[in-house]
Order: sequence, then structure tokens, then C-alpha cells
Amino acid sequence: MLPSLQRFRPVFSKFGIELIVPPVSERLEAEAILQHAGQFDGAICGDDRFMAEVLAACAPRLKVISKWGTGIDSIDQDAAKKLGIQVRNTPGAFTEPVADSVMAYILAFARQTPWMDKQIKTGEWSKLPGRSLAECTLGVIGVGRIGQAVLRRAKPFGMRLLGNDIVEPPKDLVSEVNVQMVGLDLLLSQSDFVSLNCDLNPTSKHLIDASALAKMKPSAVLINTARGPLVDEAALIAALQTTNLAGAGLDVFEYEPLPADSPLLKMDNVLLAPHNSNASPEAWERVHWNTIRNLLDGLGIDSSALNPEDYPPRG
Repeated sequence: MLPSLQRFRPVFSKFGIELIVPPVSERLEAEAILQHAGQFDGAICGDDRFMAEVLAACAPRLKVISKWGTGIDSIDQDAAKKLGIQVRNTPGAFTEPVADSVMAYILAFARQTPWMDKQIKTGEWSKLPGRSLAECTLGVIGVGRIGQAVLRRAKPFGMRLLGNDIVEPPKDLVSEVNVQMVGLDLLLSQSDFVSLNCDLNPTSKHLIDASALAKMKPSAVLINTARGPLVDEAALIAALQTTNLAGAGLDVFEYEPLPADSPLLKMDNVLLAPHNSNASPEAWERVHWNTIRNLLDGLGIDSSALNPEDYPPRG
């Protein structure tokens, strides 16, 4: 929302809301939020670090945190509940664009498109070996909204589909896409592509560690468009450097922005993006307004007068 903030300032003014806008690159760490503790009644946040000590310092004035998007793993929800701070978000906000991004990574690696483009532009005429997706197995870890959307996209390509989740998926999905739900070890060992689409929580942090990576095929590709800490980044780098893993498509990282000295930046077998798999003008627009509405409702302000048509996008 920040790049379009001028567009939304009149909206907040209409409802009598004054704004504090700290400078931010990717997210605010706890120290940055604490500088404003006790000064605000509601917060619109991305993946800013609302840890327990931050929430305690912001209470009792802070009434609601309205997350721009879906994932709320950067907010200590237990602490918020104890302090009476509402946490609101937009479930399923970016299902379609994120699922599209997963397929983009799969196709790029299977057909070797980025690497052939690079070679031919440097004067090298080399035919790299590609794979048909119908020859490949896709393993999806986390069969929620996004995981299901990935499976539905992969089915028409003729891929063999494996799924893994601690929650049993809908039975109609299993029959619809012919996905085989299996244990994590089997999924890792049999998949040519592994897509992470699960939530980040205490049980899933570093779900993909050195042990998990060792179970994958040396020809396999790991794709993470979910949350960076799902993967032990040091272990992943080691696997990529020793050719124990063929490649990785990464939209998210343990530390964001990705540090300038990260070995990932110099790896030819890695495709990187700046936490941008949610890119979609229509999805962003829906989330903008739902985030504002969640903020107003959390503050006890009647949001029925909020009309997005009064504030059309510029340009």
C-alpha cells in the first residue's frame, strides 16, 4: 500500500485517522516499531515483527492490527489475544498469482528457458536438455488454498501429483486432480519438483533442513513461494553448491531483503525474486480495501460508508 499511499490518504482523513508512516524497506523489525509504541490505536502491517514485547509496549492503546495480505506468522497471536488486540487479515488474498508463480518456476526449470536465453545472448548456441512436465512428478507440501491451486494448474500438464499436509485435504480435490497424499519422506524422494505452500509456524520452521534435502533427488528443484524460514537456507546453499540438488526457485528468504553477500546471488542454478509472487493488480486492489475495512472495523468505526469507487487508481 505504501507506494500508493497518496491515493489512500483522503480515505483515512475521511474517517478521522491520522497516519504515522515510518520508513520501511521490506518490513519493520521490533526495534523500529517500539519507537512508536503507545502512539497508535491501529496498525496496517506487512510482515512487520509484532513480537510479544512489542505488543505489550503498544498496549493498551493498540486495538487492532490489520495485515495487508494473508500470513500473520510475524505477529505473536497468543500475546495479541491475551492483550485484547485484534488481528485481522485477508484469507486467500493471493492464491491465484502465487500459484501462477509456482508454475512459472516449474516451467522455467523444466524447459531451461532463462538459461538458453542467457546463452544465446552471449553468443553461445547450445541446446540445453529440457523435460516435459508429463515426465515429472510434482510434490506439494501444504495443500491449502494455494497448494490446491497449484495442483489444479499442474494436472493439465500431465504431471504425477503428490501432496503432503497435516490436515486432510477435501476428498473432492483428491479425486479431481488425482493427487496422492503421502508422507513427507516419500514426497521428497520421488518428486522432481517440490513446492512449499504451507504456513510458517513453530512446527514448520526449517521443515526443509539438511536431512530433508538429502532425501531429494539430485535432479530435483525446490520452489518456495510461501515463507523463507520454512527452509534452512544454509543447508539449501550447501546442497546447491555440492550438486546434491539441481536448483531452487525462491521468492522468499530467511532474511529479507536478501543480504548482498548471500551465496544465492551468484548461483546459476537458482532463480530469485523479491517476495513478489503475489503481484496482481486486481488482487492488490482487493487487499487494499479489505485491509482498510478491517482496520476501521477493528477500531469500532462504521465502514459502511467506505466506497472504493470514490478513490479510483491513478493512471
